[in-house]
Amino acid sequence: MSIKRNLLEIKSALPENVTLVAVSKTKPVSDLMEAYEAGQRVFGENKIQEMTEKWEQMPKDIQWHMIGHVQTNKVKYMAEYVNLIHGVDSLKLLQEINKQAAKHNRVIDCLLQMYIANEETKFGLDENELNDILNSAEFQSLENIKVIGLMGMATFTDNQAQIKKEFQNLKTIFDSKKQLSIVNCQLSILSMGMSGDYKLAIECGSTMVRIGSSIFGGR
Repeated sequence: MSIKRNLLEIKSALPENVTLVAVSKTKPVSDLMEAYEAGQRVFGENKIQEMTEKWEQMPKDIQWHMIGHVQTNKVKYMAEYVNLIHGVDSLKLLQEINKQAAKHNRVIDCLLQMYIANEETKFGLDENELNDILNSAEFQSLENIKVIGLMGMATFTDNQAQIKKEFQNLKTIFDSKKQLSIVNCQLSILSMGMSGDYKLAIECGSTMVRIGSSIFGGR
């Protein structure tokens, strides 16, 4: 299996406006470096400790995306370097990211995670909770975070029609919030789609896909 070949094949088929996040969790630095040598600069990890170890060892022009569920007490370990935090699903977490970003004199970009799946195990906000956060004075006072998009994960199912409906639902919410003029919320990224469903996600308007096994092979 050639990581480089897999990567270039996927990249050549992606529209220009779609960012590829190479999901490198559990993979050794040697695998990541193979992707790096092939031109990949955006990597997604789901454990902060593992991501930090890789950040310390690897070239500094890499963008590190935190794609896992984030615990507030762990934010401080990545605040110095993380480029984008994907799974933000509470005002409390935004406040902690803001606090830790301020210590490093940074503004950290975030995606708010929407709950679109028909599954108990997924995290995320519903539309009312999203509105409550964006309209709150507490949120609008946060100067060291910027919400630059929304993300969501479809139900793990073979039912393409259901997945498509969930993606379209998220796109509708995204479009309705894109016009907001809030200083720390300017939506340009819609992150949906993984190895199994990213082509459908792009058809439905995704601008960022997270692909792991199709690049690096199975876990």
